[in-house]
Amino acid sequence: MPKYLLSVWGREDDPTPPDDEVQAMFAAVGRFNEEVQESGSWVFAGGLHPASTATVVDGRGGDVVTTDGPYAESKEQMGGFWVFEAADLDAAIELARRGSAACNGKVEVRPFQDDV
Repeated sequence: MPKYLLSVWGREDDPTPPDDEVQAMFAAVGRFNEEVQESGSWVFAGGLHPASTATVVDGRGGDVVTTDGPYAESKEQMGGFWVFEAADLDAAIELARRGSAACNGKVEVRPFQDDV
């Protein structure tokens, strides 16, 4: 079955919601994760620290160069992800819809190259 990366995107400069909203979102994501695990589509998932904690590594030359912060300069950054198995893109989009509702954020869907 094809695998899809569902990445959660948001803006780091968005104000942090009140704690009760954050806790409700964590609970909704937890329920969503449990449902997907029970369905057999679950492969892996994880939340990420802010993009400001990233280290970029460039090993293309003779020396390895590392720099702080994200490589891409954009207003939106990836904050977490899921890797799911789904029958097809429509099924992956349905999982993304449910994940988006649970985490209250936009979710991008991409198939893995080996699985298309």
